[in-house]
Amino acid sequence: MSVPFTEDELIARLFTPLAGPGGLALRDDAALISPPPGTQIVATTDAIVAGVHFFADDPPRCVARKALRTNLSDLAAKGADPHGFLLTLALPAEVSAQWLEDFAAALGEDCRAYAIDLLGGDTVRTPGPAMISITALGLAPTGKMVPRTGARPGDALYVSGTIGDAAIGLKLRADAAFLSVLPTRARNELVSRYLEPRPRNALAATMRAHASGGMDVSDGFIGDIAKMLAASGVSARINLADVPLSAAARAAIALDASLFDAALVGGDDYELLASVPAGSTAAFEAGAGAAHVDVSRVGWVVAGPAPPEFIGADGALRKFARGSFSHF
Repeated sequence: MSVPFTEDELIARLFTPLAGPGGLALRDDAALISPPPGTQIVATTDAIVAGVHFFADDPPRCVARKALRTNLSDLAAKGADPHGFLLTLALPAEVSAQWLEDFAAALGEDCRAYAIDLLGGDTVRTPGPAMISITALGLAPTGKMVPRTGARPGDALYVSGTIGDAAIGLKLRADAAFLSVLPTRARNELVSRYLEPRPRNALAATMRAHASGGMDVSDGFIGDIAKMLAASGVSARINLADVPLSAAARAAIALDASLFDAALVGGDDYELLASVPAGSTAAFEAGAGAAHVDVSRVGWVVAGPAPPEFIGADGALRKFARGSFSHF
């Protein structure tokens, strides 16, 4: 069924309660932002599209969380604290009032959980699939944003959390019969990681204090670490045996060994990559521990523009035909 209220009513009823002071109660055509003295605004944007980034029948609460959290992950990688966001909704005619109410409710929960306010946006109809675009703004102390270009020879390379859960979860979400013998608890954990990213914003302060370079893993561990190194003009040696895997992912890989490569290149992890100078590794690990975020050292940065070397558990070099997801 179609939404039984106008665009103005939709905004007033569902989204104005999420607006912060800079959003001007969503009554204007723009937001007004005054960053605190000594800070800079860090901006990022991501869009998700039904049939590409989420299933059209995914719960609207999951869709809302994915839309916002993918952007929060980018802010965390830059060492920026969440501040506000702009929301654009392109919705097909058949979207229901209940879908929108559930979407807005989950968005509000995340606004409170991550201390971020809605600043404004736009709502439009589309004849195609639903599309949600968010532009998120964060704050970092002046000169302290963690750049993708900052990795230097001798730095240790870390990744937060675990890799590959969402990529395996996507396969399980797409095919209920896939790995039917996988225990229900492991299956649910992997699908949950696909449906709802877990951005590492608790690690932001540690990133800006101790990391020389950083980015989030969104398109695939192998490809994203290569992107960061290329942007920094350096290379690395990566020990694949040190890439952190969850118990659920290990259980799935034990049933289908090909899932190890899928975990490394599949994407949707929304974990953080960090290059950390050798003298700061202990402080970085201590900061991550204090923030209750697991981090794993996976390799070292080396000089030169060559592609990174990925070393398997047997000591042999591994090559990957595709390092990450690409839209093009």
